[in-house]
Amino acid sequence: MKNIVILISGRGSNMEAIVRACAAEGWPARIAAVISNKPGAAGLDFAAAHGIATAVVDHKAFASREDFDAELQRVIDGFAPDLLVLAGFMRILTPAFTAHYADRMLNIHPSLLPAFTGLHTHQRALEMGCKFVGATVHFVTAELDHGAIVAQAVAPVLDGDDADALAARVLKLEHRMYPSAVRWFVQGQLAVEDGRVRQLAGEAQSFS
Repeated sequence: MKNIVILISGRGSNMEAIVRACAAEGWPARIAAVISNKPGAAGLDFAAAHGIATAVVDHKAFASREDFDAELQRVIDGFAPDLLVLAGFMRILTPAFTAHYADRMLNIHPSLLPAFTGLHTHQRALEMGCKFVGATVHFVTAELDHGAIVAQAVAPVLDGDDADALAARVLKLEHRMYPSAVRWFVQGQLAVEDGRVRQLAGEAQSFS
């Protein structure tokens, strides 16, 4: 039985999808804790209502990123995680932190990486005239929005779309893709070879 710790900053809709899938599909895992850097994050209420331990490490209480990450790491490790999942966690993590969880930390980013790292991905895609947008699940490294790609989801850009419409369309795909990627990890179905991730059971790593 593997322990999963999920980090959020807000509602945590991907966290909700993972919690529900873990229970419904009977993964060999448990959601050990949901941790937020914001005391008022709505996702904490969802987690508590589902009997999941919660914690807050308020980044505003620390003088530096290093101090915040050190305390966050201490709290996370109290739950003995096998996998750390970032689900709308809006903090840039230090190299020491990412190294500590190397090969056992996943993130989801709302673009088809390596395109559009950082913020405002859908607006930037519209401005570039992209015909498709999407999201990527990847292992986390010290370089922002990089790391071996586990899965990607693709959605079309339709006439009249704005950034909000694209975000909503992609989010529906995220809620299918991210739980699948987490399940693959806890079932031991992922292998990283030369920077590429293989799904050992042959499940598709693309979603649409």
